[in-house]
Order: sequence, then C-alpha cells, then structure tokens
Amino acid sequence: MPESTPPLQPKNPLHGVTLEAMLTALVAHYGWPGLAERIALRCFSSEPSIASSLKMLRKTPWAREKLESLYLFTQREQRRAASTKTG
Repeated sequence: MPESTPPLQPKNPLHGVTLEAMLTALVAHYGWPGLAERIALRCFSSEPSIASSLKMLRKTPWAREKLESLYLFTQREQRRAASTKTG
C-alpha cells in the first residue's frame, strides 16, 4: 500500500501548530492562574506543568478543543491589537 501525503490544510489556522506550542503560548500570555480561570482543569491550577498538562490534554478531547479554541481567540485578539497600533 503506497504511503499518501496528508492533505494540505491552507485554511486551517491550527495546521502545523503543536499542542505544546499552543499550551506554551497560552501560559506565556495568561500565566497558569489565568489559564485555569479560562479553562477549569485541575492540571492548570494544582501544581501545573507543561508535561502533565500535555498528558491530560492528549487523553481528553473536550479539553484539547477548549485549549485550541482559546488559542485561536488569543491569536485573533493579538492580531487585532497589532493592526490597530499600526493602522
């Protein structure tokens, strides 16, 4: 069976962004307490770490969807803020 290449996803804003990159960016932006406020997960509020959070997010589809949604929202807000500064 020949190996097929994955389809290109030019309209998918998450294409090529790893879960770790999203989590790291959100922690840098909000901090662990701010992230725990926005997504109520114990791995964000009780002894948080990137490794333990990634482990939980990989096993829990609904939590990963919330993280992806918050990441996209944060990216849009940052782009808007940048465009109003330069506009």
